[in-house]
Amino acid sequence: EENITYLFVPWHEFEYQHIQAIRTKLIETASPATANRYLSALRRVLKEAWRLGYISAEKYHRLVDVQSIKGERLPTGRELTKSEINALVANCVEDQTISGIRDAAIIALMYAGGLRRDEIVLVDNYDSQTGKLIITGKGNKQRTVYINDGVADALEDWLTIRGDSSGYLFFAINKGDNIRYGKKLSPQAIYGILSKRAESANVKKFSPHDLRRTFISELLDAGADITTVAKMAGHSSVNTTAR
Repeated sequence: EENITYLFVPWHEFEYQHIQAIRTKLIETASPATANRYLSALRRVLKEAWRLGYISAEKYHRLVDVQSIKGERLPTGRELTKSEINALVANCVEDQTISGIRDAAIIALMYAGGLRRDEIVLVDNYDSQTGKLIITGKGNKQRTVYINDGVADALEDWLTIRGDSSGYLFFAINKGDNIRYGKKLSPQAIYGILSKRAESANVKKFSPHDLRRTFISELLDAGADITTVAKMAGHSSVNTTAR
């Protein structure tokens, strides 16, 4: 019952002091970025309440006139070292299974291409002649990623087993180590794959986004222009890249 309580919120009874109370609670319990996302969502719901005639235009403007929460937190997570990346890939190769070959390609591509876990499960094209991949990222925006060397080798090893059937680049694999053609991986499955490989390779726990953070940090450390890095990472703002 608690899961559907929001369906019965009496939006017409909301007053400015209620919105301020929510804001105060968010300041106490959430980071500024998270709190502002909640406030943004609340403003949007109030706008729909106005559109549906539950509240007047005057009341709507009064309710949404709540200040965003200032402040910034450093992003959580860490960068992986070269030796950790090598250990993860080596663990996959030593596995000598189909899932091991697939996982090596996934790790290599996420690291070398800076892909989000939501992006890698949607990759459905790869030109082995040019090393070109078209990535569909946030906001349905596409960008091009080129890969070569060891990453291309890892992908070729996987494609040799996967075959040239249509569909996503990476498929799920069942407990019998057989490819489930047509069954794409979920973002949560990517998290599970990386957690499993980290534990097996004795690598300190990391998140899928840490591979992306490593990709960005290494480019910036090498002196790459931040605007270029932002485009390569699919960031709409260089401020995100800088953080």
